[in-house]
Amino acid sequence: MQKHSTLFDNNLKNINLKNINSSWTLFIDRDGVVNEEKTDDYIYAWNEFRFYEGVKEAFRIFHKKFGVIVMVTNQRGVAKGLMKLKDLNSIHRNMVAEIEKTGGRIDKIYTCTDMESPLRKPNTGMGLQALKDFKAINLSKSIMVGNTLSDMKFGRNLGVKTNVFLPTTRKEVDINDPTIDLVFPDLISFAQAL
Repeated sequence: MQKHSTLFDNNLKNINLKNINSSWTLFIDRDGVVNEEKTDDYIYAWNEFRFYEGVKEAFRIFHKKFGVIVMVTNQRGVAKGLMKLKDLNSIHRNMVAEIEKTGGRIDKIYTCTDMESPLRKPNTGMGLQALKDFKAINLSKSIMVGNTLSDMKFGRNLGVKTNVFLPTTRKEVDINDPTIDLVFPDLISFAQAL
């Protein structure tokens, strides 16, 4: 997992993580990045939600570094009828409250609850909504952090500067995939590199 030593964009131009400031935007996935992901299942209620170690501290760092922080998450358990939208909203309210308690923030959460939709990653719909809602977003100063190739393809399709892959739940993914620019073992490791 040596890829974490160099950060590069589609044109292989090196950038320095230490140069990230409030003009930058962070796009971030949820399950498998922020919280423990259930294998072949969904988080149905707040009492099942478990933050990964160091995630709240990571968001405290992100709050200081990034001007805009948005979560983009596929949640098709709602479309499948396995959970209700009110339960998903409750999970997100509680998650944000916990992050804010420790000095972090998420400016907005975009969810795709449909099975097939232009909003569903790797499609760019949630990212386009964020661009409409936050005029400060500059894709050439944006990073996508996720734990699936779908997240990485979303970042490429949207045109963000850099894709950061966390192999927390997808150990089988080839980190040399061309959609992956940077690899860290977990979210706090990425945050501490900023």
